[in-house]
Amino acid sequence: MSNLYEAEGIRFGAAYYLEYQPSAEHLERDLDLMKEAHFTVIRVGESVWSTWEPRNGVFDLEWLQPVLDGARARGIGVILGTPTYAVPPWLAHAYPEIAGEPHSGQPMPWGSRQEIDYTHPAFKFHAERMIRRIVARHAQHPAVIGYQVDNEPGNMLIHNRGTFIAFREWLKDTYGDVETLNREWGLVYWSHRLSDWAELWLPDGNVQPQYGLAWRRFQALKTAEFIGWQADIVREYARDDQFVTTCIAYDRPAVDECQTNERLDIGAANPYYGVQDHLELTADLERPDVWVRTGVDGLIELADRGFAMKQARYLVTETNAQAIHGGWQNLPPYAGQIKQAGLALVARGAAMIEYWHWHTLHFGAETYWGGVLPHSQVPGRVYTEVSELGELLAGLGNRLDGYVPDHDVTVLFSNNSKYAMEVHPPLANADGSRRPQAYLDIVGAFQSAVLHSGRQTRLLHEQQFDGLDVADLVREHPVLVAAGFYTASTPQLEKLRDYALAGGHLVVGIRTGYGDEESRARFAVAPDVLREAAGVHYEEFANLPAPLRVTSESLDLPDAARATRWADGVLVDNAEVLVAYTHPHHGRFAAVTTTPAGSGRVTYVGTLPNRALGAALMNQILPAPVAGDWSRSPNVTVLSGAVEGGKAYFLHNWGPERGQATLPCALTDAFTGADHPSNHSLDLPAWSVAVLFAKDNEVQSH
Repeated sequence: MSNLYEAEGIRFGAAYYLEYQPSAEHLERDLDLMKEAHFTVIRVGESVWSTWEPRNGVFDLEWLQPVLDGARARGIGVILGTPTYAVPPWLAHAYPEIAGEPHSGQPMPWGSRQEIDYTHPAFKFHAERMIRRIVARHAQHPAVIGYQVDNEPGNMLIHNRGTFIAFREWLKDTYGDVETLNREWGLVYWSHRLSDWAELWLPDGNVQPQYGLAWRRFQALKTAEFIGWQADIVREYARDDQFVTTCIAYDRPAVDECQTNERLDIGAANPYYGVQDHLELTADLERPDVWVRTGVDGLIELADRGFAMKQARYLVTETNAQAIHGGWQNLPPYAGQIKQAGLALVARGAAMIEYWHWHTLHFGAETYWGGVLPHSQVPGRVYTEVSELGELLAGLGNRLDGYVPDHDVTVLFSNNSKYAMEVHPPLANADGSRRPQAYLDIVGAFQSAVLHSGRQTRLLHEQQFDGLDVADLVREHPVLVAAGFYTASTPQLEKLRDYALAGGHLVVGIRTGYGDEESRARFAVAPDVLREAAGVHYEEFANLPAPLRVTSESLDLPDAARATRWADGVLVDNAEVLVAYTHPHHGRFAAVTTTPAGSGRVTYVGTLPNRALGAALMNQILPAPVAGDWSRSPNVTVLSGAVEGGKAYFLHNWGPERGQATLPCALTDAFTGADHPSNHSLDLPAWSVAVLFAKDNEVQSH
């Protein structure tokens, strides 16, 4: 397997589809422009099954050859995609039964993409035949460095009859008999007890949380199996120096990014984020769209989730170049933001930055999804700024080989809890309706608190947490946030408790310890297993229609500090109250507490802190930042990581005004080569980024 990020520098490029160009004559010009922009990689081939196989059994495998040859001649590597997410009309016409059903008995209409039931034998027969033909034809081409199987898997929950039958068989294997299922799911409720497996109802009208969670787990498993099946086929033909990946679109309904990546060589993701004023550090704006993150907080969250997929450096297979989505959302990045965002992704572990995509399309659903080139295909500002980033990355060379991003705090990430809260969330929207994004809001409040305190996070998936023993957890993750961990088993909660007793600092957020692995409320005083170690308990909780003012005798709270959206009615047993509510009713409860536990500590946060409260809290309970003590302007962040022989620092000024940062040690500018002494005040223009390196002895000195 190729280790893409060792001794090759940061790969840089875009998805490239010559078949989407008005004329194939654009190829040489395109590749020359890519070379001038310092491209080292392109992604090809994954969207056009009907081009590879225009009719059933009739293949055209040669059209890609000029692209591969031209890329090779310019030193550009190629990631070859399998086209299984976009089924050709002839296949849909021949086998209408392969249409995926978003609701039982209601096939998804054709005309979009990912409309298929990828577990159907007819689809899998044709998909396997297509994969084998493409990979066998091009695997030995020296330009091909790896493969992307499928594209953004898990787009919908498949309700086809065959899938439901497979779900029922999976339940049999998981629970053994219907009496066990009745007990574990609480099917006595509303008279849902089963006497036979044949009586299991279809998922469409289901409102039982335990059924819903199992359905989501099963769908994610099927997606992981489908991607692993493709990867195994590709490996039959791939060279030893080629990798296999897929590109993850976070929070698709049928994907668990950690599980899906278990059978892949390298993680890859498609982070899309709001730009313009959404990338001002102090901005607090709504998302441009439900799947687009907003704020610097959101961009860093997406980057950290990329690293967390395999706890290793990862590939960015798609990200913003110009405006994204539709013609009604025209928000191209401000000057400087392309470089900022690209280097922020690198700072959090990206080993490749690749844009969607090379040229802005003249047709199709994504006509106004801006590429590196505009509709005119005359290189303009965006091409220039992309080229400038490419030049910077080329200038870094292999200095970031082996790079590992720093972290001050580890945040536990539970897809099972996310699934449960998407259906039965604890939080509401402003109009009182349920908020499916509740889990991301809960976890995001702590990620934001860490960022705004000048520190950095590492995400740890639930499966990865399960695979570490307590000693390793304490050593590798000395501060661990478990917030919104609702679907936690008793052994998992015991492990969290033991982590604190063994010397870790456990930060517990709302809903953690309240539910069990079946999404049942625990028959215990909350937070159950964690109660004694936390030194608190509660029996009631409340949604907060408006933020509450808070006060503290031990924290220096800014005036803007607020408790938001939720309040556990925390009663203190033997903990110290750090933060209290200033409210005639909620004031009887503690908002934040802390207490020693064995060799460690448990801090309980019974609300969602806003940025001001969260940052103040992190500054109180955490040691000095791993990145060092930087004096900096309000819009400046410092991201850091370890490299061989030292450390790399990424300084971002996220605002429209000039900023400054005072260096805590002697550092060298990665791009200019200038040496700066300790306490040097570095000037950062608006929307800019600087990369600095420190030698090992200089890192240790501060």
